[in-house]
Amino acid sequence: MDQQRIARFTLAGVADAEVSLHPFTTEDGLGLGLTRFRRDDCDDVVLLVHGLTTSSDMFIMPEHTNLATFLLDSGFGEVWTLDYRLSGRYPYNSETQRFTLDDVAHYDFPAALAELRRHIGDRRVHVITHCLGAVSFSMAVFAGTVTGIASLTCNSVAMVPRTPLWSKLKLSYGPPLMEYLVGPCHLDPRYGTAPRLTRGWLLSKAVRPFHRSCDEPACHMLSFMWGGGKPIFSHDKMSPVTHARLPDLFGAANVNYYRHILKMVRAGRAVKYDRRDPRHADLPDDYLENAADVTTPILFLTGDRNHVFTDSNIVCHRLLESLAPGRHELAVLPGYGHQDAFMGADAAADVFPQVLDFLKRKAG
Repeated sequence: MDQQRIARFTLAGVADAEVSLHPFTTEDGLGLGLTRFRRDDCDDVVLLVHGLTTSSDMFIMPEHTNLATFLLDSGFGEVWTLDYRLSGRYPYNSETQRFTLDDVAHYDFPAALAELRRHIGDRRVHVITHCLGAVSFSMAVFAGTVTGIASLTCNSVAMVPRTPLWSKLKLSYGPPLMEYLVGPCHLDPRYGTAPRLTRGWLLSKAVRPFHRSCDEPACHMLSFMWGGGKPIFSHDKMSPVTHARLPDLFGAANVNYYRHILKMVRAGRAVKYDRRDPRHADLPDDYLENAADVTTPILFLTGDRNHVFTDSNIVCHRLLESLAPGRHELAVLPGYGHQDAFMGADAAADVFPQVLDFLKRKAG
């Protein structure tokens, strides 16, 4: 399929499904949205949650079998995708607000689940998450801002973010350098197509010599933004069509989120960004403080070539296994990195069946 023929934000990747859009508003005043893909009546509903800079598009890509289609074909008659404040479909990441993952866990997911429940009632909900969507949704589960989740799948990272040394340096010094010296307050993989000699264009050119694995400027920027000196996926796992579509599939990332990630990396677990923030007084300072009491079973996924969050999910699973033996599961994906577990050309053969097995065992 020619990537030029794939429209940005297309819904064409999920065939033979009734599609409907469901906007909702968060308590702090953001307009967000859910998309429902329905084929049949079912007792178990699946919600897909993207990471920072991506969007629901990562789950409905038309160039190969995507996760939403795979689940529908496998008997889950209703699949929903969520676009929340981290989504590249919205402008929030390129604006000047200093949102944190506490905002996401406190405001976005409770509002999303309330809207979802308004349509599905008390049916079982299984949630599949990626990247900072996995971190923030697991924060919501462990803080109790969302309840009644039948199962949770977290890809790449969850409650124990860990990064390579180079990433720690970027997390430490990148936000102030971007905000007060380079500007603007966000990074964008599309800087390579910015007007010549603008700050974004110059940054893209400066990054390129350090990322020689391909000739795609957006891939170089994504590696700079997230990779620990290496690409955020294994190139041999990605379709050339997807690789060429990276500017459409990834958007801007506000650098203030990096500050919260750094705080968690230093703490060795998910923690509140600002204990003095009165808006989040009801959230725990340490999201793992009552981890043993959380009964939602979690499947931790991670590629063995994860150059973004390294062994985060392995360590998180080990920690939770010591607190609640046998409740959670771990799957290490040979040859996969950070992003390709859900977006790779052969993920439907290599990865999705493991997720499906977990879902079926946790379904009614």
